[in-house]
Amino acid sequence: MRPGPERRDPPPRTAYHRQMANRSRLTLTDDLVAYVHRHGVREHPVLAGLRERTAPLPESNMQIGPEQGAFMALLVKLIGARRILEIGTFTGYSSTAMALALPPDGRIICLDVSREWTDIARQAWTDAGVADRVELRLGPATESLAALEDDAFDLAFVDADKPNYDAYYEGCLRVVRPGGLILLDNVLWSGEVADPALPSENARIMHALNQKIESDERVDHVLLPLADGLTLARVR
Repeated sequence: MRPGPERRDPPPRTAYHRQMANRSRLTLTDDLVAYVHRHGVREHPVLAGLRERTAPLPESNMQIGPEQGAFMALLVKLIGARRILEIGTFTGYSSTAMALALPPDGRIICLDVSREWTDIARQAWTDAGVADRVELRLGPATESLAALEDDAFDLAFVDADKPNYDAYYEGCLRVVRPGGLILLDNVLWSGEVADPALPSENARIMHALNQKIESDERVDHVLLPLADGLTLARVR
C-alpha cells in the first residue's frame, strides 16, 4: 500500500483569524460600486436624474446612494409601511425612493429647514408622481417632531444634523409604533467612530448614540456597514 500524504494539523485559529473570517472581504472600488448600481438596483429615472441634479452642489455628499435608497424602499414594502417620517430631506432622494414604495394611500412627512434644497425635492416628488403622498414641514425638526402624535408611524428615517441625533432618536421612539423601524444614517461617520481618539465632535456624538442603542432594551437593532453606516432599530 502506498503511503498517503503526510497529514499536517492546521494552525490554531486565533481570535484575530476568527474575526477576519467573519467579516466582509470586499473592497468597494469604483468599478465594483458601478457594478452594484448597474446590476443590483432598479433605479427609477427620476432618482437617477435627481442624482445628476444634486451632484454639482457643494453638499452633494449628503445624498444617499442608489443601493441605500433601494434597500430602504424594500424595507418599506417588507413591513407594509403606510406612514413614514423623514428627518432631514435634503434634495429628496430618500423620500422619493420611499414614497415610490408606498401604496397609493401611504403618506410620508418630511421635516427639514432648507427651502432651497427641498424645492429640488418637491420637483422630484412631482416628476415621480408621488407629490400627493408627501407632506413637507419646514422648520426646526425638534419642534416639528414634538407636534407629532405617539405611535403614528411605521418607519422613520433620520439623516439630519448630528448634534440633535439623540433627540431625534428619542422622538422617533415616541412616534414610531411597536414593531416599526427607525433608520439612522451616518452612524459610522467615515469610520471615525472606531478611532479611540474620536477626532471630531460628530464622531463623538455618533459613538455615544451607538453605545446607547447597543444597550437600549426598547429596541432590537443592527448596525450595517452600508454607505456611511446605517442602524436599523425595531421598536419593541
